[in-house]
Amino acid sequence: MVALSFDGDSGLPVNVTGTAVTVGTFDGVHLGHQDVIAHLVSRARTLGLASLAITFDPHPLQIVNPAAAPQLLTVAGEKIEVLAESELDYLAVLKFDAELASMPAEDFVDKVLINKFKMKHLLVGHDHGFGRQRAGNPTVLRELGLTRGFEVEVVDEVSTKDGRSVSSTVIRRAVAGGDLESVIGMLGRPYSLGGTVVPGAQRGRQLGFPTLNLSDPVHEKLLPPDGVYVARVQTPSGSFGAMVNIGGKPTFGDLTRTIEAYLMDAPLDLDLYGALVRIDLLKRLRDVKKFNSPSELVDQIREDEIAARNALRMPISSLGNG
Repeated sequence: MVALSFDGDSGLPVNVTGTAVTVGTFDGVHLGHQDVIAHLVSRARTLGLASLAITFDPHPLQIVNPAAAPQLLTVAGEKIEVLAESELDYLAVLKFDAELASMPAEDFVDKVLINKFKMKHLLVGHDHGFGRQRAGNPTVLRELGLTRGFEVEVVDEVSTKDGRSVSSTVIRRAVAGGDLESVIGMLGRPYSLGGTVVPGAQRGRQLGFPTLNLSDPVHEKLLPPDGVYVARVQTPSGSFGAMVNIGGKPTFGDLTRTIEAYLMDAPLDLDLYGALVRIDLLKRLRDVKKFNSPSELVDQIREDEIAARNALRMPISSLGNG
């Protein structure tokens, strides 16, 4: 997949004469989004076109109605990272601003999709809408296609095995409730937090459980509730099973919310300061609690480690109940 850069034009190579396009915010790149992308790639190959996904930054609601804008499942490069694992040919990230928000659906089709991105085929999800007031719904788009010479294909809703609809809104509720098993079932992968390793207070090292501390995530990123989690941490030195604490350290009177991870089986001399890491959250173990003493906390961490190691022995697919 090639992420396009813009300098007055689409950034598409000159030898690309036509594209099959899908448009959306794709927050989370969940199973429904993945289904749309898979259909797009398949259709593009059948038609001899390049497959192109167009998304937006920031989230449109941050411009149209900031008070209603959700915290995001995937921010900045996270969305691009997940989409890069698909078979898409191209990804375009459009800056969403007041001008784009006010553009009628017809103008967006003509000026952006056709003139700029050479669209010949448009594929959208069942609940799709773009342009001013989301007027570009499937019915309107089909009417535009008849006069502009492109076809419109609508992909049906995706549900989990137990019949629940998959949507970014439903996933946000599950993340906010700490229901990571459901999240895995709807994303098809663990929920991730990324950042840079920064110095901490060294309390974990003093307790015999050295941790890495993650830089504060951007404020748009949705975090699960405070608690202790089982995770895998992807680092430049490899992948490690981990226990992750999100929240304060009430045993030590520190209520500052931080994200720190104890990497099980990591070398004692592992130095990750300044490194970019990704924490893949798998399961919530318990709430953050205040213990009567550090030794009581250590006893609990040892119990947590047993539970974490047991969870890490399970395939990720078995953790999701979708």
